[in-house]
Amino acid sequence: MHACKTPPALKPGDRLHVIAPSGALREMERLEAGLKVWQDRGYQLHLSKGYDDRHGYLAGTDAVRRSALTQALEDPDCQGILCVRGGWGGARLLEDWVWPETAAPKWLVGFSDITSLLWRFAQAGVVSVHGPVLTTLGVEPNWSQDRLFDLVEGRSLSPLQGKGWGGGKTVGKLLPANLTVATHLLGTALQPDLDNVILALEDVGEAPYRLDRMLTHWRMTGALSKLRGIALGRFSSCDPPEGYAVLAYLRCCAIASETWVCPLFRTCPSATRARMGPWRSVRRWNSMAIAVSSARSHPQTVAPSFGNTKSPTQTAAAPTPWTGQTPANR
Repeated sequence: MHACKTPPALKPGDRLHVIAPSGALREMERLEAGLKVWQDRGYQLHLSKGYDDRHGYLAGTDAVRRSALTQALEDPDCQGILCVRGGWGGARLLEDWVWPETAAPKWLVGFSDITSLLWRFAQAGVVSVHGPVLTTLGVEPNWSQDRLFDLVEGRSLSPLQGKGWGGGKTVGKLLPANLTVATHLLGTALQPDLDNVILALEDVGEAPYRLDRMLTHWRMTGALSKLRGIALGRFSSCDPPEGYAVLAYLRCCAIASETWVCPLFRTCPSATRARMGPWRSVRRWNSMAIAVSSARSHPQTVAPSFGNTKSPTQTAAAPTPWTGQTPANR
């Protein structure tokens, strides 16, 4: 994976675009709570045209969602991009899409289905944040919200902690992802270089046999053998067979390879905030005290990147400033 450039630190008063690149909005109150967290910190939020559209299970047509992403990247007054929710649809925006040549590095925050956009950012060499979408931010504990703002505002973070399986030490670039989305990006133009990567995985609502099937696919493609290690986040509503803890079950499924595995963050996938790109070292001492750290003192941030692209011919309408009120969901 190429070296990633960290966007300028955010500060209160900065303008942030709110986009819905994936599933249709269903949680209006939770969106308002997430918007309020950013507004209370002093940020100017601009709701992109169509953020609350519905096109089947998607948040509007591909063209409208793609245009909102492109406009956010091309807007010189926009310092960051906040995603409304996950679901499905992010990868659809990136088919035959070119990174805008005029786009300056800026923060992108999201997880789950936003993995496809994060990985595209990583390809372009831009650090981004595997962190809470707006519909989950409001229910994050205070320490988790503080950690997000420490990250994007340029303050140092304490290392992520976990318990490793086995002993030793591995060093690599941290690349977080939703397992299902990442699996479906393998072998596509959106797959980043996995050499020397520590892959941090999360997922929700996947039956154990599906997790096994996906990890088997990673092994059979040779993708697991390229990794320096795997960090396991939260796999919620992924009930394992009776008698197994979900992480132990994942260990049995994944580790038919020699890849080093560490359950790294045990809270919700968004709560730990990971930044992709910088080198990390992960150490295991007697299966205790796993820490991720880097010389940049941003221990667990995960960020991806994008590459050079042409703008789509269609552009979104100007974003609407958020005033604290949102229209009723359609």
